[in-house]
Amino acid sequence: MKYLSHAYSQASGKIGGSVYSHARGTLIVRAYRKPVNPNTSFQQVVRNGLGALQTAFRTTLTSAQRAAWAVFAQNMTYVDVLGNSTHLTAQQWYVSLNNPRLQASVARVDPGPTIYAADYLTAPVPTIVAAGTTASIAYTNTDAWANEAGGYLLVYASRPQNSTKNFFVGPYRFAGKVTGAATPPTSPAVITLPFVIGPVGSKVFFRFISVRADARTSPSFRVVATA
Repeated sequence: MKYLSHAYSQASGKIGGSVYSHARGTLIVRAYRKPVNPNTSFQQVVRNGLGALQTAFRTTLTSAQRAAWAVFAQNMTYVDVLGNSTHLTAQQWYVSLNNPRLQASVARVDPGPTIYAADYLTAPVPTIVAAGTTASIAYTNTDAWANEAGGYLLVYASRPQNSTKNFFVGPYRFAGKVTGAATPPTSPAVITLPFVIGPVGSKVFFRFISVRADARTSPSFRVVATA
């Protein structure tokens, strides 16, 4: 339910027996329920990747590489779900920037970035291919990710949603990637969707991020397409 609190102006997560979230500028509270853990193969990939990255940071990276990530962390800010700016640790940045790469079966990047800014991504435009299981993704191939080896556009998609739904938080599933190169790829790209398309008029929500060869990522773009 929506909630007007005299104690909290903003809240996110579990406090006592209640769970707080934030959507459309409104504080929402619900009773805590122990989450179901289906332990799917997709969840295992993410969990294993997070564990592997944490181990790699501690045991595989050189002292110089960890120091470079520390400098990157000192020069970057992270905006949380409530819009607050905070600073992550070197390990947190290493894990968060490399995790999308592992989900996309792309090699991790161990040296810390030396450019202290997020990547810039021009918003892609998805179109559902009629009667199909694919989407055509129009993108701007002059963006930096498209013009370097090791750059990628990562595409995530939702299950089909009702035509009346206009707001979607998740979950998204990784659908595919477009690979950058010295000679950039030609737009659009056709991506096979992870779920069967719903009836005519249903919606699929997409999430896009770009990743650079030095591991930096762009902010997410969320776009909807109608089947």
